[in-house]
Amino acid sequence: MIRFVDVHKSYRVDGKDIPALQPFSLDIADGEVFGIIGHSGAGKSTLIRLINLLERPSGGSILIDGTEMTALGDAALRAQRRRIGMIFQHFNLLSSQTVADNIAFPLRLAGETDAGKIKARVDELLRRVGLEAHASKYPAQLSGGQKQRVGIARALANRPSILLCDEATSALDPQTTASVLELLAEINRELKLTIVLITHEMDVVRRVCDRVAVLDAGRIVEHGAVADVFLHPRHPTTRRFVNEALPEEAAGELAPYTHVPGRILRLSFRGEATWTPALGRVARDTGVDFNILAGRIDRIKDLPYGQLTLAMQGSGVDQALVALRAAGIEIEELNR
Repeated sequence: MIRFVDVHKSYRVDGKDIPALQPFSLDIADGEVFGIIGHSGAGKSTLIRLINLLERPSGGSILIDGTEMTALGDAALRAQRRRIGMIFQHFNLLSSQTVADNIAFPLRLAGETDAGKIKARVDELLRRVGLEAHASKYPAQLSGGQKQRVGIARALANRPSILLCDEATSALDPQTTASVLELLAEINRELKLTIVLITHEMDVVRRVCDRVAVLDAGRIVEHGAVADVFLHPRHPTTRRFVNEALPEEAAGELAPYTHVPGRILRLSFRGEATWTPALGRVARDTGVDFNILAGRIDRIKDLPYGQLTLAMQGSGVDQALVALRAAGIEIEELNR
């Protein structure tokens, strides 16, 4: 659905070109939720705004469903932008307009004049985001979560095929963040929209994204399926993000366990392997002793997963590791 080919972006400041994004190529598939994560200044907002050409690239090609965006004239670009909805960190609602009028605004901009069609579409979107009772209210009368739901409804007004989310949950409290992410997942699932979501929180990526790219100082330093990146981060920047999401156990870090005897292992379980008693069975069969040092069971989007950090001792450790891998469990040895 979205393809970047050798794209880069620089800004002209005081007569000098300051790079914001180093050359990169990236594909985003039709119907997936793709996360872009990075710290402030990494280039996330610049990258997402390249998709609808709110920012123009300094070089390279950007294709939406096979159409080269940078080659479009003004009228064709406006038509393409109607296929791309956008929601913002700080909502960007019109304070003097009601909720219904804010949602109707893109329809009117697109040239729709039939009041009945506008009302029917607005009512449909209000039901989708759970705000049927708030149509006549003004933004100042809404909570942060309600404002963001209005922003989502507005972004969906012209039936886009792509939805861009620019830090859509960072201004919200954790409970409201969870409800907004659940709504975005529902929209992706039911409407088959391609969603590109930028954030600085790995937990947001874990909850809703299928794949993720990690940005650091304008470079994509790691990308892939969320489960692979989250459970086995390779780049130091990615590991920092995962550590922030899992403060109780630093991803791939040995430091807290250097005094613990035995071989320090991190076991990762995915899917149905999460619920099987493989560790206990293998320990009985091989006679090893183990001590669980840290662990969690959770979900990456719809995929159950578990991670255990443990110390294992005994003459049968190598045999135990072979049996665990045969059961589909991924193993990292932290003190090898």
